[in-house]
Amino acid sequence: MKVTEITNLEFGKMVQAASQKLNQNADFINSLNVFPVPDGDTGTNMSLSLQSGAKYERDADSTAVGVLAVALAKGLLMGARGNSGVILSQIFRGFSRKLADNQTLTAQDLADGFAAGAETAYKAVMKPTEGTILTVVREGAQAGLNAAKDSDDVLVVMDAIYEAAKAALATTPDLLPVLKQVGVVDSGGQGLTFVLEAFNDSLNGRVAEEGDYKPDDAEMDEMIDAAHHQSVQGKLDPNSIKYGYCTEIMVRIGRGKQIQHDFDYDTFYKYLAGLGDSLLVVNDEEIVKVHVHTEHPGKVIAWGQEFGDLAKVKVDNMRMQQETIMEHDDQPAEAEALPAESEETDTAIIAIAAGDGLAKLFKSLGVTYVVNGGQTMNPSTQDIVDAVNQCKAKRAIVLPNNKNIFLAAEQAAKVTDVPTVIVHSTTVSQGMTAMLGYNPDADLEDNQAAMEENLAAVKSGQVTHAIRDTELDGFDIKEGNFMGIVDGTIKVTDADLLKTAEETVQAMLDDDSEIVTIIYGADTTEAVAQELQTAIEGMDDELETEIHAGGQPVYPFLISVE
Repeated sequence: MKVTEITNLEFGKMVQAASQKLNQNADFINSLNVFPVPDGDTGTNMSLSLQSGAKYERDADSTAVGVLAVALAKGLLMGARGNSGVILSQIFRGFSRKLADNQTLTAQDLADGFAAGAETAYKAVMKPTEGTILTVVREGAQAGLNAAKDSDDVLVVMDAIYEAAKAALATTPDLLPVLKQVGVVDSGGQGLTFVLEAFNDSLNGRVAEEGDYKPDDAEMDEMIDAAHHQSVQGKLDPNSIKYGYCTEIMVRIGRGKQIQHDFDYDTFYKYLAGLGDSLLVVNDEEIVKVHVHTEHPGKVIAWGQEFGDLAKVKVDNMRMQQETIMEHDDQPAEAEALPAESEETDTAIIAIAAGDGLAKLFKSLGVTYVVNGGQTMNPSTQDIVDAVNQCKAKRAIVLPNNKNIFLAAEQAAKVTDVPTVIVHSTTVSQGMTAMLGYNPDADLEDNQAAMEENLAAVKSGQVTHAIRDTELDGFDIKEGNFMGIVDGTIKVTDADLLKTAEETVQAMLDDDSEIVTIIYGADTTEAVAQELQTAIEGMDDELETEIHAGGQPVYPFLISVE
């Protein structure tokens, strides 16, 4: 079989297949995190980012692949979570810019698109590192350009891109020693390879074979919830919902008494696409599942019966659901951080943190708005944009408090309504220390500089548990044991929480240490924190210690030393 162009139908199926592939493999990608901590979230971030992109692509009202690619890139950017999600969005940003005017894609277009994507991704990262997703996209793109010199078959070019990416992924441990030490490939590169594999399989008609893309009911429901239903929450006017019925059917292909057509994906999809939006069609040889927002659920059901009998039907009135949500809507906790309508706010400070206690601590330091997120769930670009815009200030400062949020924050700063800068805090402790450098009378750039300078004044410690056996940083780490991490490096591992925390603090102290702050999380108690405080005072009776309830997940203790 030879294919010389990709139409809107093929492109849509490629994106759909990739979204499903990442959704199904998110946990595996997460497991490749170098640190064996329970917050490895590369797979989750990439999956949620691409779900956002796939929704934008599905909702785009065009048959031009270039327009669909632009929509995909826009959705990826606004939904981007974590550095991996942002880099994925930049790959498709370059791809879409190169091909924005295309009605269809030729083999050369496909190769040129990925080459532009690789170039844009490299430019988006201040210090590109080989052995990462960047290596994978660059090697794949180059192979695509080489293949396009000899063939006008998009199948040949896409296969070359995927195979080269897969080979590049296998080399990542040789390029990054820490990957070889732990025995994993780069997680972001693995995520991109899954995307390219899905594209390749989709073009070759292999999407439903061998169980690769056949989600069960629970997975389908999870995917639909994540990709679609979030859009009808909050304060949306029920009357503004264009298509009011969330309709889902499952059809047993070729069975039943009302069959009028043999199943053809394109024919089946095209009719449904004219009935609404947020269309999702997944099939194998026996079953086709449909999700669509429509005003005509009866037509969706009747259409399904023309291809087989109905194994499942579900119709929800989303306008009624939204009315109920609004009736019971108790303002989200972070909204309490917004200034009152009557207040004039020159500069809004946005901090990202998980845990009610941490949110209160940041607000007490002068933070305007706390976005719920951090280690276990990186907020999207859109989340940060919304937080800045809702503050209605003249300018804004963002404290990511996590290195994995830097790129999303930087992308958000480019599209907010007001001038916005990032203070590159890598931990909650750094974020709080940065606030001590804030001067409400200073301008944006001076505050950014002063707050960035304060970051070096604090040492940050974290105590968490290992989710797998591994050898790292000279430690033989056992699953379930605790680890003490100081400024990104593992310093302690032990089966006992309190002992681990004590030794972590000991590793942080030096002759200039004066203050130790203990923030205990949801997985421990104030009593244990007080035991730690007593142990610290025994190390040096001149140290001043503080205890705060943070409520953060995953990390029983966050510790700072100043």
